[in-house]
Amino acid sequence: MTTSASAKSKSGGIIGTIKTIVIAVLIALGVRTFLYEPFNIPTGSMVPTLLVGDYLFVSKFAYGYSAQTLLFGIPAFDGRILASEPDRGDVIVFRLPTNPSEHYIKRLIGLPGDEIQMIEGRLYINGEMVERERIEDYLYNGVRYQQYIETLPNGREHNIIERSDSAGLDNTPVYVVPEDHYFFMGDNRDGSLDSRVPGRNGQPAQVGYVPGDNLVGRAEVIWFSLEDSSFFEIWNWPTSLRVSRIFDAVN
Repeated sequence: MTTSASAKSKSGGIIGTIKTIVIAVLIALGVRTFLYEPFNIPTGSMVPTLLVGDYLFVSKFAYGYSAQTLLFGIPAFDGRILASEPDRGDVIVFRLPTNPSEHYIKRLIGLPGDEIQMIEGRLYINGEMVERERIEDYLYNGVRYQQYIETLPNGREHNIIERSDSAGLDNTPVYVVPEDHYFFMGDNRDGSLDSRVPGRNGQPAQVGYVPGDNLVGRAEVIWFSLEDSSFFEIWNWPTSLRVSRIFDAVN
């Protein structure tokens, strides 16, 4: 092989590698934008369903696409394309209404037009008290919590925890969910900043009612889970990995 042929071959190899990398990046961006996006859980507001250190896949197509759903928030447009209504009880990632750059994950409790209220720790939807069943206590960060199976009006069941039925958000006014908005709560009922938190001193609600366009996607599955360790601290995986949670569906 001549020097010229060798140079051409090397150049062709470099160009081929670059093309492969570009295609791989475009595919990854396409999957993340339109299909599934990974998220991790930084707080305990969804305990016991989700734990700090859980890594999730969220389906971007579950409710259709809005400007808030797509990667980088572009292209900009109003409303949702291929829209589908979420179900009560879905665990959903959404953009915080007061700060769209921040993502929250909570459980959908109230649909448009619903009346939501907490009275002595019990959830009421449209004037009816939601059923809950006491089960074994849940130990979280060394504290023993009361644990219940809560059954929503559509039959969806999930576990919640409570320190008591007289905490700060256990008695609320009636919230009437506006049109095209949703009401979210954490499963850690006494440790969640959610739609029950009103604005204070004339300021907007910290979470409040979430516009439909702010829904990013539905949490589907836990693909990885670490306790007391960063994902990038690979050397800690053998002692931090929660093997039993990997590939658990999010219910």
